[in-house]
This record gives sequence, C-alpha cells and structure tokens, in this order.
Amino acid sequence: MLKRSFLRHAAAWPLIAVAPRLLAASGDAPSVIRIGVATGGVGNPVRFGGSSAALVHSTGALEEEFKADGTKIEWVFFKGAGPAVNEALVNKQLDLAWQGDLPSIVHRAGGVKTRIIAGSGVRNGLYLAVPPDSTVKRIEDLRGKRIALYKGTNLHLAAVRALAAHGLKESDVRLINLDLPGAQAALATKDIDGAFGYVELFVLRDKGVAKVIYSASEDSFKYTRQTVLLASDDFARSQPKATQRIVNTLLKVARRYSDESRRDEVFQEWGKAEVAEKYWREDFIGQPLRTRLSPLLDPFLVQRYKDSAEQALALKLVRSKAEIDHWFDRSFLDTALRELKLENYWPVYEANGEVSGKQVAVAR
Repeated sequence: MLKRSFLRHAAAWPLIAVAPRLLAASGDAPSVIRIGVATGGVGNPVRFGGSSAALVHSTGALEEEFKADGTKIEWVFFKGAGPAVNEALVNKQLDLAWQGDLPSIVHRAGGVKTRIIAGSGVRNGLYLAVPPDSTVKRIEDLRGKRIALYKGTNLHLAAVRALAAHGLKESDVRLINLDLPGAQAALATKDIDGAFGYVELFVLRDKGVAKVIYSASEDSFKYTRQTVLLASDDFARSQPKATQRIVNTLLKVARRYSDESRRDEVFQEWGKAEVAEKYWREDFIGQPLRTRLSPLLDPFLVQRYKDSAEQALALKLVRSKAEIDHWFDRSFLDTALRELKLENYWPVYEANGEVSGKQVAVAR
C-alpha cells in the first residue's frame, strides 16, 4: 500500500541504480554510502543550504572522512522533496536521508524501517507572504483565502499548526498544493492570496511582488520546521562503524559552524545555494547558530514529531499513527557527544519550545 501511494511522485525524481552492499577493501566501510537529500538543490555542482547537513556536503567532510577507505559518498538530490525520498527508501536505494518531519512520518507509518540518528536543521523558519496590496495583515485574516502550500513536505504541518494557533482549521483556508517555484509564480501574478514558504519569500518581497507578514520564529518555535538525518535500519545495523563515523563527522561540522565567529562563513557558504547570503542572515536574526545547527534529539524535537504524527493521522495523511519514541536512536549521537566532549555545548530545548538551561543527558 505504501509503495503504491508513492508512485505519483516517481516522475519528480531520478531513478537510482540499486547496488549490492559491497564492502571496501578495509572491510570496515561500504564501497558506497548513498545519502538522499529532500531538495533539488541548485547549481553545478549541486548545493543546498540552511543546515549542518548542507555544510557537511559543501565542505566535503564525509568524503574526507572515508577517503582512506575508498568509500564513495553519493549525494542524491530530489526535486520531489520528502515524498520522493520516501520512494527511494521504500525501494532500498538510500542508506541515509536528510528529510523533514511529515514525509518521514509517512514512511514510518507505512512500515519503512529507519532510525532518526541526529538533528540537522531544527527550528527552521516558516513564513507567510501575501501580495503587496493585500488587506491580509495576520494569519487570522486568512479565512476563505487561497493559500499555496507544498503539501507532503515539512512546510505542511508547520503551517497547519500555525493556523490552529491563530484559530483556523485547515478547512477554513483554501490550501492549494504548489511546489515552491509554483507558489512564487502564483504569488507574483496574484493568482493566490498568499503562500507559506521559507527564505525564498524574501526574494519576492525585495522584487516588490510580495510582503512577508508572519514569521514562526517570532511567534513560537513550536510552529517552526524540523529536519533530521535518518539511517535505514539495514544500514545502521549492518554498518554500525560507518554510521558512527557519519554522525561524528556531522557533529564536528555542526560544532565548527555553531561558533559565532564563523557566522559570516556559514551564510557565505549557504549563499552559494538556493538564495543569496543576505536572506540567510535575515532568517537567523536574533538566533544563535547553536539554536539552529544543534544535532540534539532533545524533548523539543521529539515532541514536534509526536505532534506531527497526531496531525498526520487527524488530517488523514496516513492510515495509522506513526510510533515515535522508539524511532529515535540516540546511541550514535551519545557516543559522538562523549568522544568529542560536546555533551555541554548545545542547549537543550523543552517540549514547549523554551530552552531548559539543562545540558543534554548522554547515556553512558
């Protein structure tokens, strides 16, 4: 049933040859590690921005980590975003994936076996833009309006949560399913009354064809978007040493670029991707890098996935509720935090979105 439900996305992403899990000469690492990315990226070579995973990719950190083993790191970008990544996971064509909460909950509810092994791009922005002459000034004014939203992605549930917090059900708004380029085009031509999106909406604003009237991070972190690094259960079980090295590498990069002295460097690097450097800077105003580049699987992140699982079922996006607690595998993260002496570096956020002041509890 799950596989059939994903077929409508098949045209949106390239086919990947299914290769056997060959071992490199060392015997400790596979010959290839395949990482799915829930965005099409831009440029040649392809780049993406906004997360520690993006920095791992652009700096070649994994390629360097596995160079001596002869392991090839294969990054696969999906224009069909999270739903297309699910198709590849169903067909066992990926070992790891960088993916948002809703599409991963869909595959979890459908029985695809993965493990959430680290955060990568948490508390990401959600914005609402409307035409510049619109009378809409706040979310409460959206009742009956035509609003674009890329359904099935991690924008979807974050937007629904924000609507609910301001007294609107999904049915109170005419949600139109458009991908990000489609939404931007429709907003510019006033074919819609507004669009939920990310930093790409700042580009339209500066062109004078939209105004941004809502920011989730200025409202509550509970309405932001979450992305994580997942490993297929098969890969994590058969390649524990390689999985550990991947998580260690992610944490090294996240630590390096969580340092405020590297703020300019982070935005310059991301500015080579989807949008200009200045828009990433604006998205991060008032937020320490540690807040957004944290790899922690803390109570905040777990609760957002629990909320999303409830929402996905209530909205009939899944047929059964995804089990959340056992999905989070902290073993690799805990080991990396200990080995790199980073147990006390990133702040822990509570389920309500408030920083706790506590440090992460690492199993020993």
